[in-house]
Amino acid sequence: MTSAAEQLAQNFSWGTFSRAKDLHKRLLFTLGALIVFRFGIFIPLPGIDIEIYRAAFGGGDETAFQALLQQINLFAGGALENLSIFSLSIFPYISASIITQLMRTVIPEFERLQKEGEAGRRKMNQYTRYLTVFIALFQALGIALLLENFPGVDLVMDGGFIFRITTMVTLAGGTVFLMWLGEQITARGIGNGISLLIFAGIVASMPSALWNLLRSLREDASALQALGVMMILIVSLAMVVLIVYVERAQRKVTIQYPSRTAGNKQFQGQTSFIPMKINAAGVIPAIFASTIVTLPLLGATFGDSLSDNSNVVLASIGAGMNWFAANFRAGEWPYLLLLVGFVVFFTFFYTAIVFNPEDTARNLKEYGGFIPGVRPGKQTVAYLDIILSRLTVIGASYLAFVVAVPELARVIVQSNSTGLIVPIFLGGTSLLIMVTVSIDFVSQVQTHLMAQQYESLLKRNQQSGKAKRRDTKSSRRSRRIKQDN
Repeated sequence: MTSAAEQLAQNFSWGTFSRAKDLHKRLLFTLGALIVFRFGIFIPLPGIDIEIYRAAFGGGDETAFQALLQQINLFAGGALENLSIFSLSIFPYISASIITQLMRTVIPEFERLQKEGEAGRRKMNQYTRYLTVFIALFQALGIALLLENFPGVDLVMDGGFIFRITTMVTLAGGTVFLMWLGEQITARGIGNGISLLIFAGIVASMPSALWNLLRSLREDASALQALGVMMILIVSLAMVVLIVYVERAQRKVTIQYPSRTAGNKQFQGQTSFIPMKINAAGVIPAIFASTIVTLPLLGATFGDSLSDNSNVVLASIGAGMNWFAANFRAGEWPYLLLLVGFVVFFTFFYTAIVFNPEDTARNLKEYGGFIPGVRPGKQTVAYLDIILSRLTVIGASYLAFVVAVPELARVIVQSNSTGLIVPIFLGGTSLLIMVTVSIDFVSQVQTHLMAQQYESLLKRNQQSGKAKRRDTKSSRRSRRIKQDN
């Protein structure tokens, strides 16, 4: 099957691209939005001594906070490392989306809203935004308390109620702004805005992470370390090829439309198909799973402050949080197993949301279509459900494999290479997000170019039709003149 990139290369011409004015506007808007996002990464949180912060958390990974820094900082584009106004990134929005999606299965009102079309979707989006603000405020309060009470380091210049309110408003406002920016990219730019923001964060961290990796190899490199890095790079390249192949693969279910008569015209029967992707859920399960396994680490950041408490109960809770943060972080086996489990769960869950066999069968029956050899109605639903279940099993296995193998390679290499820190963006989740978002971006660019080609073709046809009509009128006029003479 021809990929989107190959189709774009075949259909691309500078003439077509230059005439696609709407595409130019969308690309410039997307670029401008990403630049604004990158500028915000370097605006620090007020009331914090940023130099002390960087000195305290610039190296090592002994504390729960530093484990959180490594986990979240990649997807936040370095915002947490700089303790910027975008430190929470869009994780509260993703968490709110997960909650609202889950509520659809247990609250009939939410399911009814989803079926009401555009008005219902707008209402659901409104609920998601409200929940995003609530989650962002709660997480911002946790970060404010953590910064005030972190042991051994005086990060806050002037703590207290004012600092907490300022931090909550600033961080929640940053999240709301990114949510709005992502929605604007989706509506006025190219690609999915939220996915592009995550993509931009991952890509932005690549140069510095690769440089640090190469520098560590150059300064203190062994044959085993070099071999381990080569193995990870080869595995990552193989994963990219696999992701591109599977994301473009689909199962075509043949649909037959019978011949029909409309007035005096006879329309022949048509054959079409339903494209069912192997991975219908796309990159959503990986994003949701990464968010879920990261959220407990945010609570675990209180472990260091609670473990030194004189209260035995609080000290025990703090010790438990420290244990959780030490074991459930990137590069650890429990984290890998938990991540794979959530990826599989969200694959089945989200696939069931995006593709409903009952709705598809009902639409086919209304328009007179049917699957050859399958009766319309319940048998069609059962047939589509069987195909969907098999594809979902394959898709979940594929996502689990893509997420697990690079992470497993990182675990093996880092456990056998002292002092070697493999960049997190070489993990399966990061690779999946980067490749999938890139494919979607290229596909949308191709769609706009094809639309421009169709518009040019229609204009040429209209112009040729007008020319023919003018020629016809002139010939008729000349014949009429000759007859009169």
